[in-house]
Amino acid sequence: MPRPVLQAVQDHLAREAEIGGYEAADAVEAALETGVYQSIASLINAAPAEVAVIENATRAWDMAFYGVRLQPGDRILTAEAEYSSNVIAFFHQAQRRGAVVETVPSDETGQIDLKALGRALDVKKRKGRVGLVAVTHIPTNGGLVNPAVAIGKLARAAGVPYLLDACQSVGQMPVDVVEIGCDMLSATGRKFLRGPRGTGFLFVRQDFLDSIDPPFLDNHAATWVAPHRYALRPDARRFENWESFIAGKLGLKAAVDYALGWGLEPIHARTCGLAQRMRDGLATIPGARVLDIGREKCGIVSFALKSQPAEAVQQALAAARINVSTSTVFGTRWDMERRGIDKLVRASPHYYNSEEEVDAMVEAVGRL
Repeated sequence: MPRPVLQAVQDHLAREAEIGGYEAADAVEAALETGVYQSIASLINAAPAEVAVIENATRAWDMAFYGVRLQPGDRILTAEAEYSSNVIAFFHQAQRRGAVVETVPSDETGQIDLKALGRALDVKKRKGRVGLVAVTHIPTNGGLVNPAVAIGKLARAAGVPYLLDACQSVGQMPVDVVEIGCDMLSATGRKFLRGPRGTGFLFVRQDFLDSIDPPFLDNHAATWVAPHRYALRPDARRFENWESFIAGKLGLKAAVDYALGWGLEPIHARTCGLAQRMRDGLATIPGARVLDIGREKCGIVSFALKSQPAEAVQQALAAARINVSTSTVFGTRWDMERRGIDKLVRASPHYYNSEEEVDAMVEAVGRL
């Protein structure tokens, strides 16, 4: 986290310790009611009323997905590189609602095949109603950036709801919900946005709000207006609940403002430049294999060594104070099985990294 994010969280926790949780929340009510939602709206080109602050990206995505009114036989169209948590939810709803999960194949670059998606959405050719297009913008492995804008054009033309998982893309590149044309978008506060853990947000387009049902409600999401009647909030905060991480919300606002201060275009250019430098360096190492796919690539770099398993590479680099992670077939089974990969190493340079740090990482991998 940047210092302003850390400071915002620490300051509020100190205030809670001094005067109490309710009182501390009252003291920042104006900043919460306007500032947090306005900052997030500015980040993704939305209206503040279209934003809900949720405790993490998974729950934000769940609140949207489980609210979609799927009928028996409805087809859920998704991509081969879809994240495991989302796929499990697809299967869950297939069992509960009788929906059908349909994987759109990847094209020769590894991204979702837009022609195949178009055929799947074609009213004359498709077999059964398409209830939802749900795609991960940047999968957890492979450096891939799926063509979110092109997907949105196809979904809009077919009149099909579109849910975009932007967990890995928000914070490392410009994300514009108007340009993308999605009806719903979920994101995390951590990862590339550099906010605190335990924060995330959900975007739901204003004129789509009443098309989905929040999976559960409380007296924040709705009001008990008569002895036997309640009324939903008129905005996206109907997907929130009353109890929340106030310090985290303030930290999330600080993270968004910090990113906006640098500018998402420069952040994107810097991050992708460092990532490509890393790919180029890794490609020169005998026995190293860069595993990134897609027509457009991002700040995630995935690779494997012929001589050592992914966990050993991670541990060796950690000993050199170089932080990387591993990704396994359990995270993106369809994609990794298609490519014959069981595990890989994932590095995620960001704009604060230097060229020297990237080169040092490549040299450390070379020594392995």
